[in-house]
Amino acid sequence: MNSTAIVDAITPVVTERGLFIVDISVSKDNDIIVTIESQEGEVRLEDCEAVDKVVSEAFSRDVEDYSLTVTSAGLDQPFKILRQYRKAIGTQVEVALKGGRRFIATLKDVTDDGAVTFEHTVLETVEGRKKKEPVVRTETFSIGDHINSVRPYIDMSKY
Repeated sequence: MNSTAIVDAITPVVTERGLFIVDISVSKDNDIIVTIESQEGEVRLEDCEAVDKVVSEAFSRDVEDYSLTVTSAGLDQPFKILRQYRKAIGTQVEVALKGGRRFIATLKDVTDDGAVTFEHTVLETVEGRKKKEPVVRTETFSIGDHINSVRPYIDMSKY
């Protein structure tokens, strides 16, 4: 089974429910994982069930043996597609850059070519002061060249 056929089958139900496809993976053993996300709000169990039903109706298990998992993009998972970055504009994210630098930032913008702008606070030495002071920085990085991963930030101090 190929992912293009799955995309073609599920696109109508995904779109109708205000969802989008994040990823479809098909292993050599025909283990299929469909990852979806909601444009607004969250993915409900009924959304996953609807996608599962469409795939089950479109592809007979008698003809092609496969296992199917339909899941939502988890809060602990890095963004995979530009649409996830766009959805997260204005929210706090965890950024890991190639080379090891990490920081928490507000995602400010993302362009079609994958340039992502973040705003975050850093401690810097300010001229005439002995101790470092917080300074707000806006930085832009390329998804392919500089960013290792970006994922939603969960502030555990609120819990």
